[in-house]
Amino acid sequence: MILAIDTTSDACSVALLDGDRLVAERHEIVGRGHAEKLVPMIAGLPDGGKADAILVDCGPGSFTGLRVGLATARALGLGWDAEVHGYSSLALMAAMAFSDADAPDRLAVTILGGHGEMFVQRFGKTPFEEIAPMASLVPDAAVAEIEEDWVIGNGAAEIVALAGRGTARDLAPRAAATALLPPAFKALPPTPIYGRAPDAKPPQ
Repeated sequence: MILAIDTTSDACSVALLDGDRLVAERHEIVGRGHAEKLVPMIAGLPDGGKADAILVDCGPGSFTGLRVGLATARALGLGWDAEVHGYSSLALMAAMAFSDADAPDRLAVTILGGHGEMFVQRFGKTPFEEIAPMASLVPDAAVAEIEEDWVIGNGAAEIVALAGRGTARDLAPRAAATALLPPAFKALPPTPIYGRAPDAKPPQ
């Protein structure tokens, strides 16, 4: 069994999978409060969510949310003697969008970040791949970077409006959809992907 945990967006999302088969899931839009919701949601899964392996979203996304998810995954992995691996929220969202029958061969994922910037990454469908590395960009620079007509994520509408072309689709990560990711994209170390340098800098 695999327990998938996603807390990088407004949703608190967990799923129990047998290989690629979904056994059960809990998915709730919570805004904030992932720390209070996550463990009870896992406990509500069959057998308390106990699994041989754990998959956790490493980000980028909500700073607090992703840390809650990672800390919980690591603690459960230690308690259950289960392997813990990570995945990128942007890759998961791309895989979710590509599962749509009308999806194009390429798309861009954009999610809002801090300081007026957004996280941007472009993906190809067959084979599933990163076309370019993730970048944290101001909207105008993101428009210049993105060549694709399909843009997904909570920054998509702004990008499409600025570009004056394309299709925007608001989409958020869902733990159950980790079955859509190729193996290489769900074998990251369980460490945070912040996507940009920290605001606070140590004294020189």
